[in-house]
Order: sequence, then structure tokens, then C-alpha cells
Amino acid sequence: MRRRVLLGGTALTLAAGTAGCLGFLTGEEPLSFEAEPAAAADGTASETGYETDGPRAETVTREFTAAGQTREVEVTNRITTYEKTVEVGTLGEAKLGVFAAIASPKVEIAGRTLNPIEDHSNDDLVELLASQYEGIEDPSAVDERTVETLGSETTFTKYEAVATFDGQEVDVYVHVGRVESGDDFVVAMGVYPRAMEDQEEPNVVSLAGSLEHPA
Repeated sequence: MRRRVLLGGTALTLAAGTAGCLGFLTGEEPLSFEAEPAAAADGTASETGYETDGPRAETVTREFTAAGQTREVEVTNRITTYEKTVEVGTLGEAKLGVFAAIASPKVEIAGRTLNPIEDHSNDDLVELLASQYEGIEDPSAVDERTVETLGSETTFTKYEAVATFDGQEVDVYVHVGRVESGDDFVVAMGVYPRAMEDQEEPNVVSLAGSLEHPA
């Protein structure tokens, strides 16, 4: 999350005070937000051939400034990554099929949601995810579809991109969509070689549609 400006000193004090976070008011402790994990349904993961080691936590701390006062906010995201071994050209068999369910807390303070994911389009999200997953470059939107997941409909956008694996470039498709669920945002991302489109596109769409949160 990037640094954001909050509402103002009074609103900030009321929000933190209501939560009983005196350490946050004095600057001695960060205000913490933690997402619940999201995951694909076990049956769908098994049917599509994707395997996971379960969710992992990723915690970041950022400073927020209001009325000249700087406070820390600690955010814990939950990421569940799935992999599938596929065979592609000269690379042979490799874990080039990837699906990830990323849950990030809304971070609500004084009635405002400060997690920038709230305002991110799928184009913003794919650029952000490409910067986090080493080797994915130049995503360009080519298609989109509506996927029903977690009780809501969301736009699942498909991008052409290039991924580097073991020093070799592989043409891939990347799918990205986002939905709100409870107190979290849940982002679904699928990546697979373009040569496997007919097989893997239905799989990542099924995985996105099967999401469970909290898992």
C-alpha cells in the first residue's frame, strides 16, 4: 500500500479511540489490520490439477499522516498460490500454470477505506501483480468475462504478456479480477502459457469461480 493522507486529527482520534487502540494514538504501536485467507475449493483445485501449500501471510507497515501527526498502520495480506506442471516446447515440464487468491483487508479508518485496491482497475492490478511476480512483462488486455464468485459478479480480464522462466521467454495469458468479501478485498489471478489456452483458461476461470472466503 502506498502512503495516503487521512481525514484529519479529530476524525483520526475518534476512529482509533473507538477501537481502543491507545498505542496507535500515542504513536507507540501500529494499528493492525489482517485479512482472512481466501482459497479455491478443494474439489475444483483437484479437478483442474492445481496444488497448493496453503495460505501464507505477508505483513507490511506503512506510515499515514494526518494533521501533522504520523502513525503506523500494519497490514497483513493472505496469499494462497496454486501451481500446475505443464509441458511447453523446449522448456519441457515446468510449473508454468499458476493461480493465486490474494486477500487484503479494507483498512477502514474514520469511515474511509484506505486500501488502494478499492480504487484499482484490473489494469492497475495486473501491473501491480506483474511487478510482484518476477518475470511477467508488458501485459495487454485482450478480453474479459463476468465471473460469479463469493456471492458477487466480477469482471475477470484476460491479458497477453511475456514471462521469463529459466532465462527463456514464454508467451502467457494473465487473468485478473477483484471482489469484495466481508472486511477484505479478494483478488484472483491466473497465469498459463498461451499454447495451453484451450486447456487452462477454463481451469483458471473455474478456480476463480470456486473461491471461498474465509477459507
